[in-house]
Amino acid sequence: MPKITITNQHEANITEVELANTATLRLQGLLGRKALTMQQGLLILPCNSVHTFGMKFPIDVVYLNKKNQVIKIVNALKPTRMSGCLRASKVLELASGSAQINSIKKGDTLSW
Repeated sequence: MPKITITNQHEANITEVELANTATLRLQGLLGRKALTMQQGLLILPCNSVHTFGMKFPIDVVYLNKKNQVIKIVNALKPTRMSGCLRASKVLELASGSAQINSIKKGDTLSW
């Protein structure tokens, strides 16, 4: 998967973000991974909902609109759960706690 760096106007600098922009990559997602570090993530587009079925660790889920603005954050989504946001066009999946550590807040604009 291609890798990108995510930044915001605060402190975020997540350097190892994989881009899931094909049907195959979106389907694969984070399945099969043991964990994510605080510098790792997965940007899924287009996307407005996620699930953690088959995952072994919780994740932070950051929903973005078409302008890359954060419109919803779900912290520590546990395995075997679902989450969605109808207005979202992209989803950034991060290690649990990473959104707070990187000062990602609702209303922020993320760039890559």
